[in-house]
Amino acid sequence: MSLSWITRADRLNILPTYVFARLDELKAGARERGIDLIDLGMGNPDGPPPQPVIDSAIAALAEYNNHGYPPFEGTTSFRRSITQWYQRCYGVDLNPDNEVLPLLGSKEGLTHLALAYINPGDLVLVPSPAYPPHFRGPLIAGARIHPIILNAQNNWLIDLQSIPQNVAREAKILYFNYPSNPTTATAPKEFFEEVVSFARHYEIMLVHDLCYAELAFDGYQPTSLLEIPGAKDIGVEFHTLSKTYNMAGWRVGFVVGNADIIQGLRTLKTNLDYGIFTAIQKAAETALQLPDSYVKQVQDRYRLRRDFLISGLSKLGWQISPSKATMYLWIPCPPHSTSTSFAMDVLQKTGVVVTPGNAFGEGGEGYVRVSLIADYDRLQEALDRLSSAGIRYG
Repeated sequence: MSLSWITRADRLNILPTYVFARLDELKAGARERGIDLIDLGMGNPDGPPPQPVIDSAIAALAEYNNHGYPPFEGTTSFRRSITQWYQRCYGVDLNPDNEVLPLLGSKEGLTHLALAYINPGDLVLVPSPAYPPHFRGPLIAGARIHPIILNAQNNWLIDLQSIPQNVAREAKILYFNYPSNPTTATAPKEFFEEVVSFARHYEIMLVHDLCYAELAFDGYQPTSLLEIPGAKDIGVEFHTLSKTYNMAGWRVGFVVGNADIIQGLRTLKTNLDYGIFTAIQKAAETALQLPDSYVKQVQDRYRLRRDFLISGLSKLGWQISPSKATMYLWIPCPPHSTSTSFAMDVLQKTGVVVTPGNAFGEGGEGYVRVSLIADYDRLQEALDRLSSAGIRYG
């Protein structure tokens, strides 16, 4: 029976194809053809979570009273562990009762925040390239997007002076993300101070995504938006346990900052979900309380993979500066190649999966993102395949 009379909502029709869903289709087809894929596409950490996290979840599963509906705002103990983590890492004081909200992963929270605060036609500032939910969430909510095109010449930092005054006066929200996915760019504290001053002047809500807070190298320490005086008056910051603690499938993150902004998101979420499974919240508490030595191990793992892959790519013509943070490399495409054509060429000729930069917005055209989610043997195999296929830069 044809259902042609059933039409999708306009909010779906305006969304471009989600690149990772399309990549999944292409990868499935390649596997059916017997291709041994080396998937460096999604930022999906390899390996299990730390054993204490798993043990904590198992213990929580055995507690019969953990299997009912959890509190909408998360458990008190998890919220307190978040505030303690912020105080330990950034010296930021947060009220666990109203300045913290656990989330079903930061992607969920970022999109639901857009639904909570954006009316159709509202203007939203979003860097390009950017993590897709930073612009897809507002699009779903009916926003008009003003892309702030980033470039290598400005070290992939937002140029606030490039935003026309009439646009800034009309803008409602600015999404941003440093350390950056996909560009790996980092921002000095002075940049955050400029953003806060800019947003306060134009009365713009700030939404900062700090999901790569711990994945920093070579002595670099990322800045939290909430370290900046006055930031909590106008903004919130998102974080996830997916990357540092290998908990991507567990779907647990949180947002902190302005109590009124968080209350709006909480009000929406009480109508959409029942919060995070209590056993997962118990495990997340354990993760945030792990010693610094664990985080150091994670940092070392990605730093060494970064150096290994940069060295190998240099033999194929790429000269890439070491990133100070994240689990990615941001690599220019060879001349005369587009992001999509290069990524598809690499996949078809080598079975290596990378993400085309234009999936992150028009500002990502001409680049691909490579995730450091495989160990040395697979990274070497990927390099060997590129070399054998004659894929080089230049």
